[in-house]
Amino acid sequence: MRVLLIEDDPELSSGIAAFLAGQGDSVVVEANGMAADVLLQQQSFDFVLIDVGLPGLGGYEIVRRIRERRQTVPVIMVTARDALDDRIYGLDLGADDYLPKPFELAELTARIRAIIRRGAKAASHRVDFGPLSIDVVARHASLADQPLILSNREWDLLTPLAEADGHTVPKERLQADGSVNALEVYVCRLRRRLEPAGVNIRTVRGFGYRLEIASQAADKTRHDANH
Repeated sequence: MRVLLIEDDPELSSGIAAFLAGQGDSVVVEANGMAADVLLQQQSFDFVLIDVGLPGLGGYEIVRRIRERRQTVPVIMVTARDALDDRIYGLDLGADDYLPKPFELAELTARIRAIIRRGAKAASHRVDFGPLSIDVVARHASLADQPLILSNREWDLLTPLAEADGHTVPKERLQADGSVNALEVYVCRLRRRLEPAGVNIRTVRGFGYRLEIASQAADKTRHDANH
């Protein structure tokens, strides 16, 4: 991939760039936000990593401009700001993920791969997660090869969970009406419908929800119990 890394900490940017280059990626590093925004208008990138606090132009504003120009390049915001409001703001502007500092480089690349996989699945309009299959364009779903009839609200909840491919989706992305209680009601309803086929919705306390295959969840439980 061709990656644009927008980071003004030279030690951190050189470390990330060397790690990604070691995996075969081509990395362009820019420390100034305004210069990075110009690059994004002149060149094509497969992925963008953006720090929030930048000279010239802040990371939030860069993301806003990217989406305002209708550029679909995947974006991860990398920042020391870990407050919930900061995460919500970045995601609402159009960032695909939000990674607080400090972080492990292996986690960064795992998140990049997950976003790339979701993008590939979205391009094909089909999302598969174990026995669950969703066509996001035709709005057709099946579970264990049987039709799964969903209400509009259930579609809005289940689709991002399936697209996340086992990663946690923040509650704020799933609260269409802003009500935590309503979200929990729909999660409970979907759980009852999915669990007989071996698909679980796991609650990640204080953050959100993710899908799990029952056998994988059982393996993780046994692993945790043995360690």
